[in-house]
Amino acid sequence: MRARQLATDYPTVTADSSALEAARLLAEHRLPGLIVVDADRRPMAVLPGSQLLRAIIPRYVQDDPALARVYDETHADQLCAKLADELVADLLPKDRTPPPIVDANATAIEIASIMAATRSPIVAVADDPRRTDAPMIGAITVAGLLTHLLPPSRSD
Repeated sequence: MRARQLATDYPTVTADSSALEAARLLAEHRLPGLIVVDADRRPMAVLPGSQLLRAIIPRYVQDDPALARVYDETHADQLCAKLADELVADLLPKDRTPPPIVDANATAIEIASIMAATRSPIVAVADDPRRTDAPMIGAITVAGLLTHLLPPSRSD
């Protein structure tokens, strides 16, 4: 099966999108991450859910996770409030690499190898990723790819 057949319409955000709205989109759709696109729907970056969490967890808790146990629930419930003043661009690493993009004709093993090499839970699919003006036609998640690759379970 080719990438074009595996690709699904996938929610995207732009660098100017609200970080809070991005977090809501990620949570509502239970996504592993978001693809950040430009105005012409060309993929610019992948924003993994883990990067959103890094933005809301205080640095001292990231440095010493044992401190999370003493963080009370009242404050925990307010963690995402700080995203209201942030844009998606603020959450992207400064030294980010280009997002993983596969050709619409890529095979399942090509897709899997790119996901593994980039450690990305999602890849964008474009008709010709070598063209800088090629818009995204969809995306493939690890879960979607594994659904295709896994043999049927014995109960099927």
